Amino acid sequence: MSKATDDLQPASEVVAVSQPILETGRLVLRPFRAGDAAMVQELAGDRRVAEMTSNVPHPYEDGMAEHWIATLGAGYAEGAQATFAITRRDDDMLVGAVGLRIDRSSREAELGYWTGAPFWNRGYATEAAKALLGFGFRELALTAITAAHLARNPASGRVMQKAGMRREGTVRRSTRTAGEYEDLIAYRIRREDWLGE
Repeated sequence: MSKATDDLQPASEVVAVSQPILETGRLVLRPFRAGDAAMVQELAGDRRVAEMTSNVPHPYEDGMAEHWIATLGAGYAEGAQATFAITRRDDDMLVGAVGLRIDRSSREAELGYWTGAPFWNRGYATEAAKALLGFGFRELALTAITAAHLARNPASGRVMQKAGMRREGTVRRSTRTAGEYEDLIAYRIRREDWLGE
């Protein structure tokens, strides 16, 4: 549920808006802060996290987290992305990130997420993904949201399934990680399926 009524404008003009805070039973999804950089570097810099994603660099060098965080506000204001820090409600511990990369022309988005290895297998990614799907369909009026995971990371596929997404197929040798081409498993959910229309 959103604490703010501001949302991205579906129209072609860009207006300055504040990114809302989303809450679930155990989590608070909030905008990243500059002070999160050290924890982002620690969690995302873990080789185990990088190995399970196609876009988290390894090694995760000094300054990368600060640079990434600095880009997020403008990306939200421009309607290109909505990226949230996944934090625990009870202690504000940063456990990962979840976001939508938005294609405003098609009113579709791609869901992406990662959680730090110490927080795996606790359902945080699923809880955050469900919240972001709801935000995308209700607040941003998206028509569909896609996601994909490396074929060798079936745990990420289980997150997508539990969030209500449907497997669409395998995209062969679609992404390059660590110098090797890998298959991606693609998922999708349409607005009417999420809202039960």
